[in-house]
Amino acid sequence: MGKKVVIIGGSPCSGKSTAAERLAEEYGACCYKVDAHLDELIRTAADRGSPACTSVLSLSSEEIWMRDPEVQCREEFQIYREIAPDVFRGLDAVEAELIVAEGAAFTPEVVKSRGAESYITIISTPEFQITHYRERKWVSRVLAGCSDQTAAFDRWMQRDILFAGQIEGECAALGIPCIINDGSLSVDRMYQRVKQMLDLSR
Repeated sequence: MGKKVVIIGGSPCSGKSTAAERLAEEYGACCYKVDAHLDELIRTAADRGSPACTSVLSLSSEEIWMRDPEVQCREEFQIYREIAPDVFRGLDAVEAELIVAEGAAFTPEVVKSRGAESYITIISTPEFQITHYRERKWVSRVLAGCSDQTAAFDRWMQRDILFAGQIEGECAALGIPCIINDGSLSVDRMYQRVKQMLDLSR
């Protein structure tokens, strides 16, 4: 039996990780989270001269988060393009029959360039995103170097709202399934929807 990789992409703080973890547990799969490797992936891309990854490593927290959200969003997509070869090399190196891969780095553009047996995206509404970001204790650590953490947080949220909108548009253009999580579905119902759309029975 050959290796099967299913991919859950989408916007940050949309429920991707929860769904991926539950899929991996139910099906005995390896759960590959891009964010767990992100720092290393960015450094590796910067070492080979990738411009966005090189640039972001040179910036302070203040310089990163106080920029215009549109600039931040464009940079995020470019970073994901630059790290894509190493992300897929990492997946290729995983020894497992079934891999559930998850992360915002799996944009429709990136996945289309590589291909995938099963791929869906999950994006959050602005209200769901902001509410759940506020519950994450590590947010204050990320923004610790910013002189105005309230403004920095707002620009971060606007970046991710723009990111979700672009993902939704790319999915519509390419015919890729996109779940919009507004919090109206329970975690269990959301998981069942994800599982049905990925169809791991094949």
